[in-house]
Amino acid sequence: MSGVGRERRLEQVYGARSNDELRTIYDAWAAQYDQDLQAFGYSYPPAIAGLVGRYVRERDAPILDAGAGTGIVGEVLAILGYTRLTGIDLSDGMLAVARAKAVYAELKNQTLGEALDFPDDGFAAVVSAGVLTTGHAPPSCFDELIRITRPGGHLIFTLSTPVYEDAGFRPKLEALTEQGLWRPVETTPTWCSLPGAPSKAAVTARAYVFEVT
Repeated sequence: MSGVGRERRLEQVYGARSNDELRTIYDAWAAQYDQDLQAFGYSYPPAIAGLVGRYVRERDAPILDAGAGTGIVGEVLAILGYTRLTGIDLSDGMLAVARAKAVYAELKNQTLGEALDFPDDGFAAVVSAGVLTTGHAPPSCFDELIRITRPGGHLIFTLSTPVYEDAGFRPKLEALTEQGLWRPVETTPTWCSLPGAPSKAAVTARAYVFEVT
């Protein structure tokens, strides 16, 4: 796909107005997604993997990749020796690419912001890279992610600057802390996750670690 095509797809996902629209865009993009993000200099996966390595010591700990896409984060975690990876995504096209990488024990079509088909306290950690951004999952998704994470487990995720400030994420994170459902552990400095993207689509973000209580 040309650079112009890459930029158009990126603008489309940030401009999507519904999950159905997002699903259609990602299904069409799946075959070229990894190549395109590499061209943009996509930097979320190593940051998330580094934080997983810091906080999830057991390599056989069950980990959910929430918004797994084509499995880029799962590939890195598998290289680091994590063996019990589950992934969810709303796009069957993206999940098909992830499935071909053979690093996930299970992949399911599920949507962040909706009820998730997992038992309480089932995961030692939940990771989410590049999903909590413009036009994607809502702040309410954390209710389910906390439910399925065991006490003492960690939520490790990136959150783009625009949605943190303008889409209700700041008060949601603070409310969950005040309710005693999790405690903040680490927040990285802000960085640009897509340095090769056009400026209007480039995303600044931070990564966060919370421990479920």
